[in-house]
Amino acid sequence: MSLKIDIDEGASAAPPYEQVRAQIAEQARSGALPVGYRLPTVRGLAERLGLATNTVAKAYRALEADGVIETRGRHGTYVAAAGSAAERELAAAAQAYAQRAQRLGFPRDAAMAAVQDALRALHAED
Repeated sequence: MSLKIDIDEGASAAPPYEQVRAQIAEQARSGALPVGYRLPTVRGLAERLGLATNTVAKAYRALEADGVIETRGRHGTYVAAAGSAAERELAAAAQAYAQRAQRLGFPRDAAMAAVQDALRALHAED
C-alpha cells in the first residue's frame, strides 16, 4: 500500500490542490490508505508531484479540517481514524438539505432525485 496521486493538468481539470485533496480523501475512505498510514511530508509530496509546497500544504489543511488526516507536529501527518468528524459533518449537511427541501415544498422523491443528479454530475467528472 502506498499513496498514488495523478495530477491532471488539462484545462477542465480541478485545481491541483483539490486533486491532491480528493485523491487522498478517497484512498483514506476506501481503505487503500489505512488508518495510521504516514503521509509524505508536504515538501516531499510537492517535489514528487512537481507542485509548489503551498499547493500540497493547502490540500493537507483541507484534509485535516475534514478529519481525514491528522498532523502530529514533528512526528508527521497520518491518516486519521475513520472519519467520525467527516461523518458528523455529512449527516449535518444532509439534515440541513432535507429541512431546506421541505421548506421549499419539494416532496421527498424530488429532493432525493436532486441529490442523485448532483452526485452523478460530480462523479461524471472523475
